[in-house]
Amino acid sequence: MTGKVVVIDPGHNGGNYRDPKAINRKVNVLTKWKACDTTGTETTNGYTEAAFTWDVSNRFAKLLKERGATVKLTRSSNDGVGPCITERAAIGNKAKADAAVSVHADGSAPGNKGFHIIMPEKIGGPVDPVVGASRRLGVDLRDSIAKETGLPYSTYIGRKGLDFRDDLGGLNLSTVPKVLVEAGNMKNPGEAAKFQNPAFRQRLAEALADGVQNYLKS
Repeated sequence: MTGKVVVIDPGHNGGNYRDPKAINRKVNVLTKWKACDTTGTETTNGYTEAAFTWDVSNRFAKLLKERGATVKLTRSSNDGVGPCITERAAIGNKAKADAAVSVHADGSAPGNKGFHIIMPEKIGGPVDPVVGASRRLGVDLRDSIAKETGLPYSTYIGRKGLDFRDDLGGLNLSTVPKVLVEAGNMKNPGEAAKFQNPAFRQRLAEALADGVQNYLKS
């Protein structure tokens, strides 16, 4: 992976709850106006999505660097605020990333389970030229996550672990291939337990790294 640039976008930030004015500020994502960022979700015992995405993203980054890639993260800690979704896209664009991956986990009804990959749709905007490449990236990540983690495809969103949206600023404003990974449902007891297990987070990071590497090799 020498010479390849990958941008990893750990969803939300641990300090977002401290500055609602900043994160609730509306920004233009081309198809609508949305909040700059949100606090994200959490498990019933208080393990936050921001902490989960920060840990997995750093494990993911370490693996990619070991394989020769240049890696940039969209935030530098888990105790700050933001950045806005528009800035997260801009970081990937400025880096001219070969691939960009936004790491998240969902918050749905406890009976819902499984992971899904969100990919951009054409909107008559900057993302249009990379929609096809983003789909290939999404499929490679979907396949590696399914194979390596044992997580099922989402039972409540998308089809076979894939979903398409036109309302996410981090995707709409991207000029590089980019997808958003919803690793599972933090409100589901079984998946919440897995997410709080460091060994599982490492396995997920390895699946993400393998998916990106497969995409870049193809």
